[in-house]
Amino acid sequence: MNISDLRIVNIGILIPFLGTTLGAAMVFFFKKDSMNVDVQKILSGFAAGVMVAASVWSLLIPAMDQSSNLGRLAFLPATTGFMIGILFLLLIDFILPHMHVGSEKPEGLKANLKKSTMLVFAVTLHNFPEGMAVGVALAAVISGTSSISLTAALALSIGIAIQNFPEGAIISLPLRHELRSRKKAFLYGFLSGVVEPIGAIITILLTKFMVPILPYLLSFAAGAMIYVVVEELLPEASEGEHSNWSTLSFSLGFVLMMILDVALG
Repeated sequence: MNISDLRIVNIGILIPFLGTTLGAAMVFFFKKDSMNVDVQKILSGFAAGVMVAASVWSLLIPAMDQSSNLGRLAFLPATTGFMIGILFLLLIDFILPHMHVGSEKPEGLKANLKKSTMLVFAVTLHNFPEGMAVGVALAAVISGTSSISLTAALALSIGIAIQNFPEGAIISLPLRHELRSRKKAFLYGFLSGVVEPIGAIITILLTKFMVPILPYLLSFAAGAMIYVVVEELLPEASEGEHSNWSTLSFSLGFVLMMILDVALG
């Protein structure tokens, strides 16, 4: 990998974090402390569509391609990693004290934490698998043993950044109400995205140790992302009065991510 490619890898690590940061910065431009419910449902649907497409096109399919030497059993590493990813996020969801936007009931183990802190933990919970997904994809590129190209990994990074933008706004606005400060709300939103580049960098640094299990790690990241979609994003998109807009936005997010992956990959 040449210097130019390494620069692209660095950019790929930071792009999702930039999406979260720009979204959190919307707290300085919105007058209200909350987002319109319909708009929030549309954005949640869009984010879910991007994450489902990224899980399939950018993670699961490459995991099975890399296991093609197993023949008809090429699905085994992908299946195993996917289910471990689901169970891992389920465990974290059960342990980590957090609270979702629009909810007054905390989840996870009981802890004497501020509501604002638990709101940030909720976003951090699903930023983690996104950061890992980017890191694993870039690690696969660096290893040279995967069908994932550098542009495909970059497409995944861009897709996650696109859906991170509305997520950053969705978390920062309620935080402004809780903290009574735009600057603090932005800071908390900013910090919720820090786990993405950290997770990606750690994954990349461990590349040489992960080559034999890359199919499992790719599908692990996919399982973790799908857990977030089913556990959080889809319920948020369909909550309350029925609306077709969230369904359409899901479709748009899915198609956009699919186009990015196929066109750039």
